[in-house]
Amino acid sequence: QVQLVESGGGLVQAGGSLRLSCAASGRTFSNLGMGWFRQAPGKEREFVAAISWSGGNTYYAGSVKGRFTISSDNAKNTVYLQMNSLKPEDTAVYYCAAADLLGTNPNEYDYWGQGTQVTVSS
Repeated sequence: QVQLVESGGGLVQAGGSLRLSCAASGRTFSNLGMGWFRQAPGKEREFVAAISWSGGNTYYAGSVKGRFTISSDNAKNTVYLQMNSLKPEDTAVYYCAAADLLGTNPNEYDYWGQGTQVTVSS
């Protein structure tokens, strides 16, 4: 089992920045892929970014590439999502997820955090 706890969401003006954190516990993470997803009201959950614990390979959705950065601190078992140049359309609940692979499909992820709200005002 893997437990994931997100933090760092909040309200920010357009153009601002936030950093989300995802603290993981419960098992060895070296073979896990970690992803960030988001879900806006009335919309499906969508992929944002992913990183492998072991190799540091990263993937981004086109809508956030160049603005968001995913990183990991293996010593702290924590994954981060640095979000810069935020736009109102980035408003959503952001979820951290873990899987035994590295993918962009939320159905491939087995473990999920509770989510953290990010609201970007115009």
